[in-house]
Amino acid sequence: MTKNILVLCTGNSCRSQIAEGYLRHFAGQKAEIYSAGVETHGVNPKAIATMKEDGIDISNHTSNHIDEYRNINFNIVITVCDNAKERCPFFPAKAQKFHYNFPDPAKAKGTDEEIKEQFALVRQQIKDYCENFVAKNL
Repeated sequence: MTKNILVLCTGNSCRSQIAEGYLRHFAGQKAEIYSAGVETHGVNPKAIATMKEDGIDISNHTSNHIDEYRNINFNIVITVCDNAKERCPFFPAKAQKFHYNFPDPAKAKGTDEEIKEQFALVRQQIKDYCENFVAKNL
């Protein structure tokens, strides 16, 4: 049976988008992957660029609000920031909940190169997490 997985973040612009991209990549046909935010901020162009560098295209992703998925029965909900975990609306109790607080690369300061490095660092953390998650849970 294919599992429905929701990745939840504050604005559904960076971390949850990157996680959605990697979970789709690693899970293949084993799961339907969705991402949403407790707000919507649009997909961050730097998130799209950092994923492209690793060969994954998320340019067609959309920034979605959690309310858009009320009718989907999720088997797994992964929160990727503490803010989303605290503000996460009620989900059916049968959904397994996972949480990992990744740093927000959109808050990175410095030169373009330093910001790019911060995105690459967080991308690698999320990639490792997603690869391990799929191996253990799907």
